Amino acid sequence: MNKPVIGILPLYDMEMESLWMLPYYLNRVEKAGGIPVVLPLDLAIEDIYELNKHIDGYIFPGGEDVNPELYNEAKAPYCGKINEARDNIEAKVFRVAYQENKPILGICRGSQIINALLGGSLYQDLYEEFEGIEHHQEKPYNVGFHCVKTLEDTPLRSFGEITKVNSVHHQGIKRLASVLRPMALASDGLIEAYYEPSKKFLWAFQWHPEMLENESFSEKIFKEFINSCNK
Repeated sequence: MNKPVIGILPLYDMEMESLWMLPYYLNRVEKAGGIPVVLPLDLAIEDIYELNKHIDGYIFPGGEDVNPELYNEAKAPYCGKINEARDNIEAKVFRVAYQENKPILGICRGSQIINALLGGSLYQDLYEEFEGIEHHQEKPYNVGFHCVKTLEDTPLRSFGEITKVNSVHHQGIKRLASVLRPMALASDGLIEAYYEPSKKFLWAFQWHPEMLENESFSEKIFKEFINSCNK
């Protein structure tokens, strides 16, 4: 069986005007049996369709805040830095991947922008708009910080009922898009994972499973994603 090629949307340093990538994403894909490829920052839509012929699945990684315009809100003073270059390429690539039913994995910012692109909304800052537990841990980020509970009758439940996750975010899912279903919740009710039942594979996580060390739950997530890319 050929290894699936996984397109990872790039991280972009606006000050340095440079693309970069954290090794966690690359290592997880390789360990799960895929070949990671970091995608360009800007492509014409026809080139995205052409590239899509050679990509078996996509990862939308963490990063800066999503532009609130994507969910029809004005930017609040407590909303963080916005990376419009990433918003633009991720929106274009997601629409092609979604239309072509390619497997998609969203992580942190990735889960947020996917929800926004499908019609959902976000808390622009949890400390200002949501009363709950602490969701931004101090370093190190590769250890569990708070627990989440997986929901019954969802794909994630087969991995276990409770797992401890890391948490490095100040925004979160406010209104989940109508086509999506929650898979895991924090103790304060914040959606920590979701999926779309009608798609081959569209899973997204508010935490960072790529960073968690010695943790079988995260390994199962990436293995499930890579397996879906082989089908």
